Formats: sequence, structure tokens, C-alpha cells
Amino acid sequence: MKYVTAFLVLLCMLAPQLSAAESSTTLEKIKQSGTMRIGFRENEPPMSFLDENNKPTGYSIDLCTRIANEVKKTLDNQDIKIEFVPVTAAERFDAIAKGKIDILCGSTTKTLSRAELVDFTQLTFVTGASLLSLDGSGIDGISALQDKKVAVVKGTTTIDQLNRALKDAFIDATVVPVDSAADGMKAMIAGEVDAFASDQVVLIGLALTNKGTEKFSIAEEVFSYEPFALAVRRNDSVFRLIADRTLSRLNRTGQISRIYGKWFGKFSSKVPIMLEAMFALNATPE
Repeated sequence: MKYVTAFLVLLCMLAPQLSAAESSTTLEKIKQSGTMRIGFRENEPPMSFLDENNKPTGYSIDLCTRIANEVKKTLDNQDIKIEFVPVTAAERFDAIAKGKIDILCGSTTKTLSRAELVDFTQLTFVTGASLLSLDGSGIDGISALQDKKVAVVKGTTTIDQLNRALKDAFIDATVVPVDSAADGMKAMIAGEVDAFASDQVVLIGLALTNKGTEKFSIAEEVFSYEPFALAVRRNDSVFRLIADRTLSRLNRTGQISRIYGKWFGKFSSKVPIMLEAMFALNATPE
């Protein structure tokens, strides 16, 4: 009997510790570890990708770096390290849920179904899915895909939107799932597929950063609405507020337009009306 009593006492002593560990916030984890882990996609230019020196860079990376700076300020610790953790489309939300990363930066579309897995910050970008093909292919939209093969990254909203668009237009095309945007690009260049479907802004980035001699065509038609946001751990209002406060300040001060110009100025001198409206709407006062 005394052994049972001792065991119960031990459980009671451990219970508060286990509870505290399970309920620790993202901010507390960062404080304890001294490291903030930023998940990112390696092949989603100009939102997030590896530069010539294999360094994570891009529009979303710039936003997350500023959020990391705000975390350092909040914790009053400038020595906190930033660790960039590459993730795939298939594993990215699981990485957030399991605490492998603290925030997900890239070209992630905010949806209600995904909100069952993670929480999202305020919107960071607005775009739509389109088609990339070799110049001269004549693929200017969904209607041009009859009897064609089109690659699309598995585990994305684009694959669902593409199938829906093909069905609605009564177009018989073969959808070829691939693991990454880089794989889709390679398949299209090699002639294994006729087009690659992704967010239009990502397609522009892929075309601009391609080091080959190929010339590309990007369809003006978009067949989906893709509101991007940064994904964070569910039910962690403290950390999400830090991220939203940073994004709101960037919108209020106009710094977001300069970040946009840095990554999109080469092919768009003026911020699109819809995106400009999003910047204004997200300029939440302190």
C-alpha cells in the first residue's frame, strides 16, 4: 500500500510540470531555448526561396525577420537566434502543430479548413492561381488545357482550385501532382507537362529566377483567390498578437510598400489595387 501511495504522490508532483510544459506558449519556448524557428519553403520565389548563397530570402522572409526582431524586443534579448527550417507543402502545418517551427513563412493561403490545424496572422498578400508555360505554347488560360498535362504541387489549395476550374469549364486535362514548385518547373521545361499551375506571383518569381535560356509565358487569367498569411500555433494569442502588431505597423508606416517594391518592382512598378486595399485595411491602430 505504501508503494501505491508513494506512486500517487509522485504523479501529483509531476502533474503540474507536465501541464505547464503542454501549455507553454510559443514566446515561452523561444525564451527558454534562445532560438526562434522560422519555417520556410525553399522554392517559392519571390515569397520565400534560397538565394545564390543558399540563404533564405524573399518577401515573406523579410516579414518574418521583422517579427523575429519584435520578439527579441518583447523578450528584451537581442541574442535570440533565428533558425530557418525548410518545410514542404505536405509537412508545413504539422511542423507548426508539433512545435518544430514557431511561424511559417512562404506563400501559404489562409483557409477556414486550415484554421482547424493552425492559426493565421492578418493577411500579408493577395494573389490568384494561374498557368506557366513555354513561350509559344498558346496556353493563355484554363480553356487552352484541353488534352494537355499540367503540373501542380500536391498539398496546396491550387490543386483543388485547378480541378474545380477544369470541371467547371468542361476541360479534359491531366493533372500531374509534383512535390515542389521546382519539380513542376523542371517537368514543364523538359516537356513532361505542358504547363505548371501555381499562384501567379510564384510563377512570376520562378520565371525571373530561372537561370536557363527558356522564355516563358504566364497566363493573365487567374482561376482562384489566394489570400496569403503567416501560420502560427493554434490558440496562442500572445505570439499571434506580436506578429499582427508588427505587420500592422509595417502597413501603417508604409514600409510594406517598400518591401513590396524590393521584391516585385522588377515586374510591377505600382502596387495592385486589391493589394493596396489590403495594406490599408490591415493598418490596424495601436
